[in-house]
Amino acid sequence: MGGKYRITGDRYPRMRRPRHRRRIALTIVASACALGLATWGTLQLIDVFGGRSNTAHAAQGERHCPDSAKSEGAQARNAARRLPAPGTLTVNVFNATPRSGLAKRTADELEKRGFKIGKVGNAPAAYDKKVKGAGILLGPAAASDGPMKVLSTQLAGAQRKTDARKGADLDLIIGDTFKALTAQKDAAKSLALLSRPSPAATKDDAKC
Repeated sequence: MGGKYRITGDRYPRMRRPRHRRRIALTIVASACALGLATWGTLQLIDVFGGRSNTAHAAQGERHCPDSAKSEGAQARNAARRLPAPGTLTVNVFNATPRSGLAKRTADELEKRGFKIGKVGNAPAAYDKKVKGAGILLGPAAASDGPMKVLSTQLAGAQRKTDARKGADLDLIIGDTFKALTAQKDAAKSLALLSRPSPAATKDDAKC
């Protein structure tokens, strides 16, 4: 070919993509990555400060609920179940006051309420004319958590003491301010309450 423009040699012109398109593509990819990182970070913050974290902590707290709370609640229920019935208790009734007939009348009333009656009479010298309150409940140390609690429902304000006796019998020693046993209806309510676990123990179990 003649003329002004003439191709010489073995090189030919090549078509290349404009460089500004590559820049646009790289910018789009970088923006997408940045957006993804921002979204992930936001979700993490929501988890930390939002409900999921609280739920996780709550669940962890439930998993780590102290076994002592559960065992205390179980002990309270078991103790309530171990309380003996009045019919299994033998009560000796002694009168430490100058008033006659109190021991017999009190023993008869306790027997009507289901208790077994042992000895009835005047108080031993160690207590005779020396009990200033309503009375004293006396028994072995092993009876303090069960039998004596049951008997105490029958005489409000009675003092509880233990001694070194070998038997399981309980003594009710009538004191100077004694007027009568607790009303049977009130005594029955008190006895029923003893047979139930305490509300505090029940709440501890519910939490765990």
